[in-house]
Amino acid sequence: MTRRLLIVEDDPGLQSQMRWCFSEELEVTVASDRESALAALRRTEPEVVTLDLGLPPDPGGATEGFALLEDILKLAPMTKVIVVTGREDKENAVRAIGMGASDFYQKPLDADILTFVVNRAFRLAELERENRDLAGQRNGTTIKGIVAASPQMLGICRTLEKVAPTDVTTLITGETGTGKELLARALHDLSPRADKPFAAINCAAIPENLLESELFGFEKGSFTGATQSKKGKIESANGGTLFLDEIGDMPMALQAKLLRFLQERMVDRVGSVKPIPVDVRVVCATHRDVRQLIDSGDFREDLYYRISEITLDVPSLRERDGDALLIAQHLLKTLGKQMDRTNLAFTEEAINAINSYSWPGNVREMINKVKRATIMADGKRVTAEDLELSSGEALNGGHINLRQVREQAERQAILQALQSSGFNMAQAARLLGVTRPTLYNLTDKYKISTTAEPSEV
Repeated sequence: MTRRLLIVEDDPGLQSQMRWCFSEELEVTVASDRESALAALRRTEPEVVTLDLGLPPDPGGATEGFALLEDILKLAPMTKVIVVTGREDKENAVRAIGMGASDFYQKPLDADILTFVVNRAFRLAELERENRDLAGQRNGTTIKGIVAASPQMLGICRTLEKVAPTDVTTLITGETGTGKELLARALHDLSPRADKPFAAINCAAIPENLLESELFGFEKGSFTGATQSKKGKIESANGGTLFLDEIGDMPMALQAKLLRFLQERMVDRVGSVKPIPVDVRVVCATHRDVRQLIDSGDFREDLYYRISEITLDVPSLRERDGDALLIAQHLLKTLGKQMDRTNLAFTEEAINAINSYSWPGNVREMINKVKRATIMADGKRVTAEDLELSSGEALNGGHINLRQVREQAERQAILQALQSSGFNMAQAARLLGVTRPTLYNLTDKYKISTTAEPSEV
């Protein structure tokens, strides 16, 4: 793969020297101002950019260089930018690193040192690309379709891998949208029955009077409209896996017949007197608390023990440390390819919003929001607004800033003290353990009204 370098430098002499350093090793493009640099960035998509901050029309300052740095990081966030500064310009170098530049180089030009710094940036870009590719292939687990790196979900995956080769009846519990059917299919795919049928039926989606015939089948003439015999889902899964989704909604009368099947592995079709032997593995799932259903008399306790020889309790997305962002990035990459919008990336604001949001609809809700954002995003950056998420909740997520937490706590304490004291500043200061001048300074800092009128919250 050809390595591409963009040199942004307005001095023709330095342009020639820098080009000479890399002419035999790299595909080098040179730009002398912000406009030509952005055009070259879009045209060549370089992995590394060297950026002189002193560009026209401000060659003696750094305003144009910082503006270009911001543009580069927005358009190509994976690009490694090496900022070139003067010997006495350390403050600008530090500021550039804080903005997102990967490294800096101080003039005057030394070919060996510059080559070393640029090669290091290329190596870093290569390692990050390999890590992204590896993460996209494995996602922390070998189970197809499961994107996870959290210890909570990886523990479920390890248990699943141990259970899959057996024929043990498994119950998968968890909130709606957590991927219970995906895990059921993984149990089938990792089992010796993988080349046999996988039959799924949603017990909550079929009317009670039809569910029995759908599960167990029926004989010709057994009821009005039964013009021919038909196999049920259980027979259709013979040799493979039967997945009973939302089993917590199965009617009590049918629970007894299912229990008999689980005990004897014989199917009684509706209208038949001849049992049919069936070899099938049973996997069940529900979003309901089966223990509560047992206590309320809506679920048979003996059936519960039959279907829960092994139980997999799938955590919600908000309980999976770090998985929300991992799944969102995976979805953005996958949906971007499907919609011909590759190289999309989340802004820092969007990342904070993803981490702080509680995701009540779990992965299903995330798919909905990321798909919308993939369509609505302008340019290559996906914002919190594109996701229809609020970025104001970031303190509740994984990106916590200690200063912000402290300031928020101070602000809330001041408001509480003022309200408790009836906005008497002397009394409020005593409650807080500070002097009145300190309290006035704090109310000014946080723009808190010192009167009983409604203040900013």
